[in-house]
Amino acid sequence: MINRTYAGIDLGSNSCKLLICDETGRRLCTENTQTRLAEGMYKENKITPEAFERGLECFFKYRQLLDKYNVEPKNMRAITTAACRMAQNGKEFVKKVYDESHINLEIIDGLEEAELNLKGAMEHVLGKSKYVIVYDLGGGSTEVTLATNEEKPKIIYSVSIPWGARNSSEAFDLVEYDQANAQKLAKEVDKYMDDFLAKAELDKHQDICFVATSSTPLRLVSMINGFGNYNRDRADGLKMTKDAMEEAIDKILSLSRKELAVNPYVGDKRSYIFIAACVIFRQIYRRLGLLEVTASLKSAKDGIVAELIERDKAKRG
Repeated sequence: MINRTYAGIDLGSNSCKLLICDETGRRLCTENTQTRLAEGMYKENKITPEAFERGLECFFKYRQLLDKYNVEPKNMRAITTAACRMAQNGKEFVKKVYDESHINLEIIDGLEEAELNLKGAMEHVLGKSKYVIVYDLGGGSTEVTLATNEEKPKIIYSVSIPWGARNSSEAFDLVEYDQANAQKLAKEVDKYMDDFLAKAELDKHQDICFVATSSTPLRLVSMINGFGNYNRDRADGLKMTKDAMEEAIDKILSLSRKELAVNPYVGDKRSYIFIAACVIFRQIYRRLGLLEVTASLKSAKDGIVAELIERDKAKRG
């Protein structure tokens, strides 16, 4: 019997994630590399030479892992989102990745990004409510999606907010908390949340579970539960109340960049963008009016692998 392996790669604006599984869905390898692809991109709307090189190094490393686990090209998929969608040299970066690693990197739109995040994130809440809202806070964009809560969810409405932790931190000068700048960012988020709330018609879709993906909710869960440090695996699938999130975020916003750098739930690399992340995250859950949210480690990479396994099983009958 052939031991098939499958891989999903999700390159965001701040990090690149790799997941390799066997045909049962068992995890064989997970990697999360801080490429900071969108760092410094805001001013000229280009991936900087330094970020370009970090990205290429990441894919060289991932190529070695794909080979180690014998992942065939037909059983892997690599996607990239906001940074390459927006950057003038995004397509150039994609071509260079293929030239150097033979990994075909697809630039996908916000809707497909939402679909993949939805498929990955629903594991912890599947069937526990009639509907689900998933929001994924990335480095360069944030997707908020309302869907039916079932094995094959149907998207009712989704919005892609063109602000994430990395680009908003630079654009609104929020490495450290500034009330006026935070309010400007919140107003930008509100423009898209106004659209979402009007078109999703939540009053007609009662019984909703709320799920938040990305490291921001996982870090907040770790902090709220007093893990002692950021532990994404322990945090995966745990719930947070609105009151607990408000208290944790208020504490984070009171810290300087240097204090965030030594905070066990944030750390040096994340310290430059975590204030902006918390501003976006809080504005969304306040607008949604939720009382609790489930934090999920599962996201687009998990959705990719699930689709690949399903497709392969269907082909083999």
